[in-house]
Amino acid sequence: MAILWVLMALALFSMVLLPVLRRRRTGIQQVAPGDPDAADPADYGFVRQEELDVRMPGQDQDLLDVLDVVQRTQDYRAASQLLAGTEAESETRWQRVQAFAGAASLELQQRPGGVSETPGGQWLRVWRAEAPKDPGGAAVHAEFLVQQAWRTSTPGTDEFRIIMEEAKAACADAALLAPGDPVPYIIELSVARGLAYPQAEFEQLWLKILDRAPTHMGAHLAALHYWCEKWHGSRALAYSFAESAAARAPQGSLLAAMPLFAVFEHLPEVHLVNSFYRSEVITKAIHGALFAVQSARPGDPMLAQVRHLLVLFLVRSERWAEAMAQLVHIDGHVGALPWTLSADPAADYAVYRALAVAGYEANGGNPATLPR
Repeated sequence: MAILWVLMALALFSMVLLPVLRRRRTGIQQVAPGDPDAADPADYGFVRQEELDVRMPGQDQDLLDVLDVVQRTQDYRAASQLLAGTEAESETRWQRVQAFAGAASLELQQRPGGVSETPGGQWLRVWRAEAPKDPGGAAVHAEFLVQQAWRTSTPGTDEFRIIMEEAKAACADAALLAPGDPVPYIIELSVARGLAYPQAEFEQLWLKILDRAPTHMGAHLAALHYWCEKWHGSRALAYSFAESAAARAPQGSLLAAMPLFAVFEHLPEVHLVNSFYRSEVITKAIHGALFAVQSARPGDPMLAQVRHLLVLFLVRSERWAEAMAQLVHIDGHVGALPWTLSADPAADYAVYRALAVAGYEANGGNPATLPR
């Protein structure tokens, strides 16, 4: 019986002591909301959680304006004009195609239609009917089908395969309308993952993209999914693909951040070692991404994507000041990995932002000391 009491006492002692030790190690102590010592993200000018934009990773005011017009008027022509004026090989065109397709898909999900109701996303169907030779409309339609497949059906089912086969045909149509445009082939990368293209067929598709846009970051991220362990590759193949892209990245390219995305795709669901996020592999990938961000071309549309992922890794590594340095550039928009994997991207992002602020302040930082 005496031994039992000793064990119970040790257990209670551990329950009290371990949180204290953790607070000393991280420099963060939890306090009640409203406490004078509570860290407040609003002190740094950060956007309230309910006002965070989940549609895109960063600012694109032209896209936001056009999306508003299209959805308010159900007239596709503003979208057609915007895409026609966007450089085919640019990251921006790919992001805008994704955004228009996503808007139409979300509209359809919210308003599936019925006897007396027009289904959501009707403007995209009208676009394809009235302007069948418009390469922008063809690309948006192909991406719409891909998003519908992932959103409404389960990989491996007949329904999923039918939608993906339709998307594959739509990609071919879009490619014929714009031979030099990499976007239809980038869309097909997701089809290839869903339909399990053999590696030789996937590599042929990848070569078509490299011929048109060899340093396209969005294309590399889409291709990385195929090579991951959970799809049709392995950890080694995914790391090799990412490291090769980083090694050949030209000056100013964000491809140097690719290893961080490969690491993210292979994070274990559970890790019991506190120093996991300070391991050599993760530290090296973080440094590569930080280098990419620091040397990136101003205004690179993929910059926000890298910064968002860096926030997750920097917070988990307890590198608070560096996490805050990324947050000041991206706050307000959360339509990027890792937040988009959550059922509530804004809430997930807000948790990491709050941790960054708390850690920053616990180690002597304040709004006045944060570089902007």
